[in-house]
Amino acid sequence: MLCGRWRSCRRRPEEPPVAAQVAAPLLLAPPDGDTKRPGLRALKKMGLTEDEDVRAMLRGSRLCKIRSRTWHKERLYRLQEDGLSVWFQRRIPRAPSQHIFFVQHIEAVREGHQSEGLRRFGGAFPPARCLTIAFKGRRKNLDLAAATPEEAQRWVRGLAKLRARLDAMSQRERLDHWIHSYLHRADSNQDSKMSFKEIKSLLRMVNVDMNDMYAYRLFKECDHSNNERLEGAEIEEFLRRLLKRPELEEIFHRYSGEDRVLSAPELLEFLEDQGEDGATLAHAQQLIHTYELNETAKQHELMTLDGFMMYLLSPEGAALDPAHTCVFQDMDQPLSHYFISSSHNTYLTDSQIGGPSSTEAYVRAFAQGCRCVELDCWEGPGGEPVIYHGHTLTSKILFRDVVQAVRDHAFTLSPYPVILSLENHCGLEQQAVMARHLRAILGDVLVTQALDSQNPEELPSPEQLKGRVLVKGKKLPAARSEDGRILSDQEEEDEEEEEAEATEQRRRLISQAKQISPELSALAVYCCATRLRTLRPNPVPPQPCQVSSLSERKAKKLIREAGNSFVRHNTRQLTRVYPLGLRMNSANYSPQEMWNSGCQLVALNFQTPGYEMDLNAGRFLINGQCGYILKPACLRQPDTTFDPECPGPPRTTLTIQVLTAQQLPKLNTEKPNSIVDPLVRVEIHGVPADCARKETNYVLNNGFNPRWGQTLQFQLRAPELVLVRFVVEDYDTTSPNDFVGQFTLPLNSLKQGYRHIHLLSKDGASLSPATLFVHIRIQRF
Repeated sequence: MLCGRWRSCRRRPEEPPVAAQVAAPLLLAPPDGDTKRPGLRALKKMGLTEDEDVRAMLRGSRLCKIRSRTWHKERLYRLQEDGLSVWFQRRIPRAPSQHIFFVQHIEAVREGHQSEGLRRFGGAFPPARCLTIAFKGRRKNLDLAAATPEEAQRWVRGLAKLRARLDAMSQRERLDHWIHSYLHRADSNQDSKMSFKEIKSLLRMVNVDMNDMYAYRLFKECDHSNNERLEGAEIEEFLRRLLKRPELEEIFHRYSGEDRVLSAPELLEFLEDQGEDGATLAHAQQLIHTYELNETAKQHELMTLDGFMMYLLSPEGAALDPAHTCVFQDMDQPLSHYFISSSHNTYLTDSQIGGPSSTEAYVRAFAQGCRCVELDCWEGPGGEPVIYHGHTLTSKILFRDVVQAVRDHAFTLSPYPVILSLENHCGLEQQAVMARHLRAILGDVLVTQALDSQNPEELPSPEQLKGRVLVKGKKLPAARSEDGRILSDQEEEDEEEEEAEATEQRRRLISQAKQISPELSALAVYCCATRLRTLRPNPVPPQPCQVSSLSERKAKKLIREAGNSFVRHNTRQLTRVYPLGLRMNSANYSPQEMWNSGCQLVALNFQTPGYEMDLNAGRFLINGQCGYILKPACLRQPDTTFDPECPGPPRTTLTIQVLTAQQLPKLNTEKPNSIVDPLVRVEIHGVPADCARKETNYVLNNGFNPRWGQTLQFQLRAPELVLVRFVVEDYDTTSPNDFVGQFTLPLNSLKQGYRHIHLLSKDGASLSPATLFVHIRIQRF
């Protein structure tokens, strides 16, 4: 029986009930033209099957891979029919997963000689025939040369179209795309029919170990032709059953009532229960028009289960507040009032002992939102300064090439200022060369004088410095200490390290580095390097343009011993913290401790993945990923009483109910029977009293749709500093658990209610369509 709101619909007697009209399936049957090549269904849904560039990529191209001056190898590259991956030939055949790369893992496609590799080794190939595919994470660039400029352009344009379409896909479309790509792979004889054996293969591919009897019963329920083969609509019915979300159906039916559709008022009730700020009937109507797929339902302002799922899987239904994904914070405060995304040893792509140095490392850091990069400058041959990790086997790159990379890539993601942290080991002549390169290459982008001549000592704001580059270095003569000595801009070393490294050679280098050329000194305008020896209870008048560099050990000591004095210092001046030199493998420290005390430039090894970089990515995920995050008020007020070691009583309770996960990635794709046993851990990173981690039980042999329904609760004393990290691991009884995926975000950007968490890989790449489904409640008191 239909409720009263249907009476205004004026349905003609011969029409079927509206509820029947809107019973749209989650997945649609392939069009007739796709029956012979089901893999093309994916590209057809992307609207690219008739695109000439994409068709050429499907046929494949023989492209020359360039790795060195003498290593040029022709290889076949071909777009797979799923439209998501590119297969490539290798000299020595390897496992299938080693012969493809995924379109969603591409960071950028550059034309011509626009990579370090092609600039150095691509001279034999005209720029018009060359392209570079740069990947997210640690994967090396792919430098390629095509036979003709036209062929190179086909790949440049084709990849751009595929990436744009992939970015525009909804989560439901991604799921549909994903499951059909596996369906195509499981169809071993490519006859567009699925035997039970092929269905079992499909289930293993998508990370679920289903009981044979249950799987066969499900198979037979869909085998309406009773011929032990599923085809067409039967396959789609099987997939619909496989992809059912009982927990979402339960929530939907709780609000929709007997007619199994949501009216706008019922959707509004759900939004209010979710804790959506400013939920209105107009907003509920707008959601229906945005996410409902069935036109009949949309016309009657109704939402079906499919539309509800579309909404909850969209950015508006995610755990991250969509309002925080653009620049929303006040950007007109002094630089010292912001956390600033910072990199240590930016030039390295691997360890600091023997890893290669590369300008591409700067490009990747900027692509991750980094705003403070390090240049470790040493005397080079031919009067040209070089950058590398001194006294190690790391390779060397030219200082001028790094400055060129800064000019070309510093503002591709964020318009806010970049700080070049110079660690200067050069003599006077090459320091002057450095200054000339900075001025000549950066031009007007480089800050060479105070913006406000009336108040030259006051730090400007990120907004005032948009599109500008600052130099952090030694300043003469103002950088003299109270005892009259010139201060070095080299990173300070702890006493133990200084004793260990006090060789005659190092003393000579330090003596040389204490000399500073006037040309380079003139460029340190707002970031004048100085040493922080002690913190006095009643500090001397603030000197905002001075920047101190501290090792993680010294910073931790100040946090323990100075507490509030260190916090107050950081309200007025910039402090840079860097990893201990003893971290030979370029490991990182936890940045959270330093943020707790208001340190702005917490420098990490961006080339080293791990939870530390997850925290950094989570901290700077919001505010448009611009690399600047306004610090909490307690870390900005000059007379603040805040001490991270004594934050006071609990003020917030965070309750997270971990419900389910969807389509978790298979960790060992080469072993069909290897299925994950997932568990979920929720970590709280904040002041020491708030730090905690709690986890669910593991679910045996199900990475496809595991269910937990477990509740984890946390008491928080300084919620404004808290980062929440959701981690999924594959449980192992005999060895450490394997990482599956994670997502980290600030508590203040966490939305309440039923939310999806879109998981990321160790390198920060999307694991779409992998998600967690949780319920979040935040109580402040």
